[in-house]
Formats: sequence, structure tokens, C-alpha cells
Amino acid sequence: MDNIEIKKLSSNELNHFIELIRVFEDVFEMKNFQMPNEDYLHSLLAREDFFVFVSIFQSQVIGGLTAYTLRQYYSEKPLVYIFDLAVLTKYQRQGIGKSLIQGINSYCKKMGAEEVFVQADLIDDYALDFYRSTGGLPEEVVHFTYPLG
Repeated sequence: MDNIEIKKLSSNELNHFIELIRVFEDVFEMKNFQMPNEDYLHSLLAREDFFVFVSIFQSQVIGGLTAYTLRQYYSEKPLVYIFDLAVLTKYQRQGIGKSLIQGINSYCKKMGAEEVFVQADLIDDYALDFYRSTGGLPEEVVHFTYPLG
């Protein structure tokens, strides 16, 4: 698709961040989602260890990703974890997600990161195929959670 801008948000672009969260809410079908308050979201966006990349088409956020920097003790090079990535359904399968992956990979390489990684559910064939198509190398792992609520 032409005329799509991929950009890393700065701390003063809260509205684009909120638009991206609404994209996540739609694509991930999040029922009864309550948006955190803007002060909290701004403080998150201002962190140096948190990145938000968005795809903008005709002044509207149509996709994006969020990622966290993880400092290592085995190496001075950080790891970067993509937490969420989504593109509005009507814009999927047009290379936007790939552009987002290329954008964060390029940025992280310049910042000296060792690798970028993302997790996908084994039952999510679409996500698995997408990450493979962008050059991602799958690893066999089991993810454990400890609910604290």
C-alpha cells in the first residue's frame, strides 16, 4: 500500500498511542476494555525502555506494535520484546505488519540490541505464518503464567 507512514512515537504523541490501543481493542476483540488514564499512558510513552511504532494512513493509525527493552546480564546488548502487534482487519495482508517488523528491527539494530523477539500462541496459525514470513525463527517454548489477582 502506498502513502503509509511507519513511525516510532515520541512522548508527545499520546493521541496516536491511544488510537493504537483502540486498534488493539478492535483486532483482539477485547470485551469491556477500560482505557487507562492519559497520565499513565503518557508516562509509559515517555519511558526509554518502551517503544510504540504505528502505521498511519490518511492521518489515521491503522496498525502498530508495542515493545519493551530488556536489559541482560549475559550481555551488554539488550533484547527487545514485541508485546503486541496488530493491523486493522481491512488493511491486513497488504505488507503493513511486515513494514512494522522491519521498522522495529532496523531501529533496534541501530540501538545495538542483540535480538528482537515476540511470542505467538500455537493455535494462532495466522500469527505463526505471519512471523515466519517476516523472517522470524520459531523456538519451541512453553509459556507459564502466575495470575496474581
